[in-house]
Amino acid sequence: MKNILLFLALSSTIFFTSCEGDPGPPGQDGGLLLAQVFETTVNYQYDADFNNYYSRLVSYPFTVYESDVVLAYRFAGPDVDPTIDIWTPLPQSIFYNDNTGDFFQYNFNHTFQNVQFTIEGNFDLTMINSDDRTNQTFRIAVVPAEFARTNPSMDDILELMEANGSQIEKIEP
Repeated sequence: MKNILLFLALSSTIFFTSCEGDPGPPGQDGGLLLAQVFETTVNYQYDADFNNYYSRLVSYPFTVYESDVVLAYRFAGPDVDPTIDIWTPLPQSIFYNDNTGDFFQYNFNHTFQNVQFTIEGNFDLTMINSDDRTNQTFRIAVVPAEFARTNPSMDDILELMEANGSQIEKIEP
């Protein structure tokens, strides 16, 4: 009797493990889109009513969705190694070391259609150096919301895209 039960158990195990169901419908080719990045250079216009500077609206060169996360980085200059760029995430505050407490801040606003850069501060902003408000280069990274939870740096985004700075699309004014 034990041999019959053992035989039935083994044969049913073999029978059920060799069964295969109907294949499902074919799916779409997938691809993991981690981020899209582009670069732009802006000049600021002064708004005396609000004592701030603002850039022109910069449109995305690709489709952006409401759920995407937009990150912006300001070019801070080359590293000690001139082949390596330094990118600072926005907002970025610039403090004066003159014991006045004066500072200004690079910031940005965005929708799913465009990005605009601003300079805000706690003093008369017409006093800031023209180098701080002309020919400012920014990289904008549009990241799907799930990936953005990791708070990636520009290097992280480029690494995941398997790209380097020379492959970033530049948008001219």
